[in-house]
Amino acid sequence: MSSRIEGTQASLEDIYQYEVGQSNANQAGSDAREVHNYVEALEYGISRLGTLPVSLRLIRELHQRLMEGVRGDMWTPGEFRRTQNWIGPAGSTLETAPYVPPPVDEMVEALNQLEQYIHESSNIPPIARVGLIHYQFEAIHPFLDGNGRVGRLLIMLLLCQWELLPQPILYLSHYFEKYRSEYYTRLLEVSQKGKWDEWLGFFMTGIRDQSHEMTIRIQSLQILREKYYGKIISRGKNSALHRLVDFLFEHPLVTTRQVEKGLQLADYKTAQRYILKLQDAGIISETTGNSRNRIYRADEILKTMEEPI
Repeated sequence: MSSRIEGTQASLEDIYQYEVGQSNANQAGSDAREVHNYVEALEYGISRLGTLPVSLRLIRELHQRLMEGVRGDMWTPGEFRRTQNWIGPAGSTLETAPYVPPPVDEMVEALNQLEQYIHESSNIPPIARVGLIHYQFEAIHPFLDGNGRVGRLLIMLLLCQWELLPQPILYLSHYFEKYRSEYYTRLLEVSQKGKWDEWLGFFMTGIRDQSHEMTIRIQSLQILREKYYGKIISRGKNSALHRLVDFLFEHPLVTTRQVEKGLQLADYKTAQRYILKLQDAGIISETTGNSRNRIYRADEILKTMEEPI
């Protein structure tokens, strides 16, 4: 959803197709690579928090991974801009754009102040601070491309760093994409009119709504997992089958090679045997009709992830 705000059209299934190596070099494949980079940047950021808190250095590292090998990679990945940029519809100029971020010298000072604010103690509730920081980062707009996605990654990283979330399971991008016009309007009105209350109200409503939605979605996935466990009990006590069920919740589209490697099984035939057991149980289905390079899909998992709540 965060990438879709920027015009990327890849679906969730496109991403899983990309991960199993079935996506080609067309537009869907290119968009899937962008989203895949976003996932990798998020996972990198979460792991990096163990050694490096949210900082300008970490922000540059995230941007490097986000822009690697995609259509924005000519815009100095991992480096703050050295020229003036502006935000507006196609054809906008520096004179006509609705919003012009600070020039480079002021940008550097603003970034240093933002980093200091992130690290210092405050009496402001941390969720409100996250909203303030997200606005400020977008207003500074320190990269030539990818500012929106990096700014939305920062929300997740700060919520985890400040221990408001145990892991990255709250995605405000769905809310921002749903109310995209208001999202941009609220940000711009802070810059133009100082409407902080309105922006924070919008931001916290998103926190509330997405928390509620994610709770329901997680509960639905847990119920589905227990249902699958019940189906495989009749096929004997086999820890590998339970691990395969869990693996499907990370990879709803899988190949036999993925299963063999992911579960560290003895060989390809063993992986294929377990896959066939889940297919017989109605948990997965084969999607290609091929005799080789088959892809198996867990339809109920994908539906539970994607269906509106």
